[in-house]
Amino acid sequence: MRNFDLNLARVFVLLYETGSVTATAETLHVTQPTVSYSLGKLRRHFGDELFRRTGRGLAPTAGARRLYEPLRRALAEIDGTVRQADDFDPRAMTALFTIALSDLGEATLLPRLLVAARERAPGVSFTVRSFDVEAAEGQLRRGDLDVFVATPVLTSHRTVRIPLFQERYVGMVAADHPRVRGASVTLAELAAEHHATVFGPSGHVAPRALLAAHGLLDRVVVDATRFSMLPYLLEQTDLIAIVPEYVGEVFTASHRLRLVQLPFETEPIEIALYARHEYSRSPSQRWLVRFMAEVLGERLSPAQLPPHGDPTALL
Repeated sequence: MRNFDLNLARVFVLLYETGSVTATAETLHVTQPTVSYSLGKLRRHFGDELFRRTGRGLAPTAGARRLYEPLRRALAEIDGTVRQADDFDPRAMTALFTIALSDLGEATLLPRLLVAARERAPGVSFTVRSFDVEAAEGQLRRGDLDVFVATPVLTSHRTVRIPLFQERYVGMVAADHPRVRGASVTLAELAAEHHATVFGPSGHVAPRALLAAHGLLDRVVVDATRFSMLPYLLEQTDLIAIVPEYVGEVFTASHRLRLVQLPFETEPIEIALYARHEYSRSPSQRWLVRFMAEVLGERLSPAQLPPHGDPTALL
């Protein structure tokens, strides 16, 4: 690719990963017409349309798909040699990050994130958005989000999935439940109880799927939209709910609740961090991804968490 401008390669890789002229322009700190002009030069250079406009943004052609990996690799090598001069210093710089979490993430992961940020990055602040499984990838691609944390496995060439930790599902009931008294519950006992479930845009579909698999959906008497309401509901009723174990541990540490083992095996679920490809991130976003992966990647016990309602208590 003789006489090929390296800046054009950057535009191409960003357009491929974001599918958006706007997001590419914002990342490169140039105008949208500048990106459009560069795209025109790329098309003439390669003799290929490269990207077609669709309802979901720019879709790469077969020619663009062939070009992406070698160009991405070349840019990654170049960037790796100069990145030390382009680092984000969290103790000396300020940054506002927009992250998306489910209500479970807000209740259990956000306090850990804020404790660590207050200690290591005093100039960093966060805007938290509700996680919507249908919209999150597009929000990340457009630059509306810096990262999001999710349980569903979302596959896209425009995002990177970074596993954080795994957990399983358990039952959760009031501490003084009148019938469920042991450390586990049988299938017959589970079938005799009424259930509370959650159905919403956060992507946790497994509890309802487990009930459906055992013919127990007709035992559901409350189908809410947010997991965070469950501890308040369960400690005042004789309902039972299926929840991720770590979430249950956090809830039982601050509410009159306890956990019981389910009578069937459940597939482990994996919580993951989603971000743009490393090349597509700004220096501050690269720091954010490393920071969140480190802080959230280790599952803490409830005793290591801040007291309920006080995310700064460990400072």
